[in-house]
Amino acid sequence: MRSSNLAPHGTKNSDSLRIGEQYSPLFAVIRDKLRDRILQGEFRPGARLVESRLSDEMAVSRIPIREALRALAAEGLVSIEPRRGASVAVLSDEMAYNMVEVRAALEGLNARLAAQRREQSAIQELEDILKAGMKAVETEDMDTCRHLNRTFHETLATVTGNPVLMDIMNSLRDRTALVFAPSNIGRVRENWADHEQILRAVIAGNVELAGLLATQHVHNAARAYVKEKGGEPPKWDL
Repeated sequence: MRSSNLAPHGTKNSDSLRIGEQYSPLFAVIRDKLRDRILQGEFRPGARLVESRLSDEMAVSRIPIREALRALAAEGLVSIEPRRGASVAVLSDEMAYNMVEVRAALEGLNARLAAQRREQSAIQELEDILKAGMKAVETEDMDTCRHLNRTFHETLATVTGNPVLMDIMNSLRDRTALVFAPSNIGRVRENWADHEQILRAVIAGNVELAGLLATQHVHNAARAYVKEKGGEPPKWDL
């Protein structure tokens, strides 16, 4: 009779189930790595993402590469076209402006609600994130700044206690990631200066100022993006 802690070949025991729960699917790991490389500027807008090349480079089959690219396409970071395959998405100026208008409005609403509700544990977490972000700026650690930037905005959204707003904003942040990924330390410093002002307004309970600063923060990032492309930044009415 088999021992109870052994499973026949081809079946799963409790240990294998627990191990499976601890690790992300392979395509998700690849998706996250590719997303980071896109946002860091290693793959520029319009650059082709060739499945066979990525498969060889990452020492995996094409299947998880294809799944990862489809997931990034759903986020708006990748474009997949018949016969051409996958490439880093290129946002038209018009699409970028449309997204910015919506995100600016939602970020402003989010900050206003945060200033009204001021959930203390989240406020303390934001203080810690701000401190870590400022430190990363001083050391010019772009990867850490990029990670903490997203964490700051996601944590600020938890202060509102509005799950509907959180879901919409998370989706929109993914779609606008290319616009708001700083490519130089100057932009990063400006971003974190904005974060500090927004957080101070939230802590003070200044609803209108928090909303205005959050809206301006989005517009500032968008203007910098357009300027880097050599275009003429639009003038948004605040």
